[in-house]
Amino acid sequence: MLLSDLKIGEQVKVKEINCPKNIKQRLNNMGLTVGTKITLVRFALFSDPLEIKVRDFYMALRKKDAQNIVVEKYE
Repeated sequence: MLLSDLKIGEQVKVKEINCPKNIKQRLNNMGLTVGTKITLVRFALFSDPLEIKVRDFYMALRKKDAQNIVVEKYE
C-alpha cells in the first residue's frame, strides 16, 4: 500500500522509501525512516499536498513523493 492511498486518520508504518536519493535523504533527516509510525492527518485542497504526523511533529508531503513511500498497517 502507498502512503498516498491512505484515508484520514489511518496509522501505518513505513516499509520502504523509493524516492530519489536527495529526497530520501531529506525525509530521513526529518525522521521519516523505515519502521517509523505515521498518521495521515489531512489532505490539502485537491489532495496535494498531504499532511502527516511523524513522531511528534507534522509534515507536509507532496502527493508525488507520497506515491513513492510504501507503508503497511501498524499493529
